[in-house]
Amino acid sequence: MYTNRMNRLDSKSRAQIARTLCEGTSIRATARLCGCAINTVVKLLLEVGPACMDWHSEYVLNLNSMVVQVDEIWAFVGSKDKNTSAEKKAIGNGDCWTWTAIDADSKLMISWNVGLRDGVACRDFMEDLAYRLKNRIQLSSDGLGMYRDVVRLVFGKDVDYGQVIKVYGQDLSEEKRYSPAVCTSCSTSAVVGDPLESQISTSYVERQNLNIRMGCRRYTRLTNAFSKKVDNHRAAISLYFMFYNYCRPHQTLTQQSGPSGKRYPTTPAMASGLTDHVWTAEEMIAKVLGESN
Repeated sequence: MYTNRMNRLDSKSRAQIARTLCEGTSIRATARLCGCAINTVVKLLLEVGPACMDWHSEYVLNLNSMVVQVDEIWAFVGSKDKNTSAEKKAIGNGDCWTWTAIDADSKLMISWNVGLRDGVACRDFMEDLAYRLKNRIQLSSDGLGMYRDVVRLVFGKDVDYGQVIKVYGQDLSEEKRYSPAVCTSCSTSAVVGDPLESQISTSYVERQNLNIRMGCRRYTRLTNAFSKKVDNHRAAISLYFMFYNYCRPHQTLTQQSGPSGKRYPTTPAMASGLTDHVWTAEEMIAKVLGESN
């Protein structure tokens, strides 16, 4: 269990900072809104973020997931790859990819990995995903070629895996720098096992990419809010996913129940059977720091 401690903020102040960071607010704006120093926000992030990852690693296991979608989302640390020296790349600067895996039913963020877009990061990500699952799953990804070999290596034949293949046309307009290319065709392909064609999709995980860019300021394009250190980047995304899984009710999971038609807020962690209630930010921080049983 994570045991490091920063000089005390009260639990209400810590929770306010965590909530603000997870609602798409920058470090400086969070400091202004919460009435604290910038260094205080960074220190809390670096304390709670790794603790969230440790909690996730220890407790998010033996999941009953049946349909899982994976994808990668781009960001950068310090500077974009083309403007980063070899010395800076050696300490984690440059292009930075976050590999994500989401349960299509519970919307739980099962696994993530921050690193390069290469075979090593892909294998680490897939091994972590497989470690957390209890059942044979149907897995879907985009057409990234390295997935094919890595999925076979990690899962063997104990998976039903398909890819969504999208072909993009060249955008000749002046706005091509700021707009995605036009998708000219889309098809699905079974790679391993016997996946249901209707379930070969990356819609949920791609929608989650939008949530990440809206909820974690470091991923917002065309701003100066990008991460300056890779450790801060990992801490921020770990905090965001912990908050997303346990503290934020998901609209598609919140259903009417009982004759009164009352709606019961439901988080992805509740839908996955990991908890029976919506956590507050205070409860989340206390649990991951070992301050609550």
